[in-house]
Amino acid sequence: MGIFSRLSDIVNSNINSLLDHAEDPEKIIRLMIQEMEETLVEVRSSAARAIAEQKDIARKLTRVDDAQAEWQRKAELALTKGREDLARGALTEKAKLADLAEHLAHEEEALKSALDHYEQDIVKLEAKLTEAKAKKAAIQARHQTASNRLRVRQNIYDGRIDDAFLRFDKVEARLDRMEGEVEAYDLGRGKTLEDEFDELVSNEAIEAELEALKSKVRGAGAPKAGPRSEPGVESGPKVEKD
Repeated sequence: MGIFSRLSDIVNSNINSLLDHAEDPEKIIRLMIQEMEETLVEVRSSAARAIAEQKDIARKLTRVDDAQAEWQRKAELALTKGREDLARGALTEKAKLADLAEHLAHEEEALKSALDHYEQDIVKLEAKLTEAKAKKAAIQARHQTASNRLRVRQNIYDGRIDDAFLRFDKVEARLDRMEGEVEAYDLGRGKTLEDEFDELVSNEAIEAELEALKSKVRGAGAPKAGPRSEPGVESGPKVEKD
């Protein structure tokens, strides 16, 4: 019946196409789901009203049918009593009710057609709603990943970072110059008396450590001594005296 114009737009929309052109896919899909749910509520509400009207028409049709049957009975009674005028009046009322019944039947058929459309719209909308909810998590994950990668790329190719590294290079060059100036002060200087004594002390310590190492090595390589015998006592087999 085309009661909700935006319903067909949502049902027939291509979700992927919308998301590809969306500035904020997460926001778009949230709004889409929200509008689908709101539209679904409206369609169900309209369908409920149509069902209520259909039941009311069915009750009216029952009453009209009963009334027609009653006027038919009255017309027959009038004829048995010889009152054609009353019979004619009863049949006239019956004809009016027949017209009303026909009108109500057309309304009932229109409501039935409307309910069929509502049911089709609800089925389509629920299918799209299920699809959107199923894709929501994947879309959010993709959007988050794309946003993070975009920030990384922007930082990598950001000219400000290159400028910062250029400034680092300048700072390092300045430090190199300062260190060079410090070392330049030592160029051409002879050893002072204090330097000579420091060198002697250092050499003595090295020589002492070297001698200690030599003694350790010599001690480790010397052969081990055998058992010592007492002076004046000959070694060998002991001979027993007779």
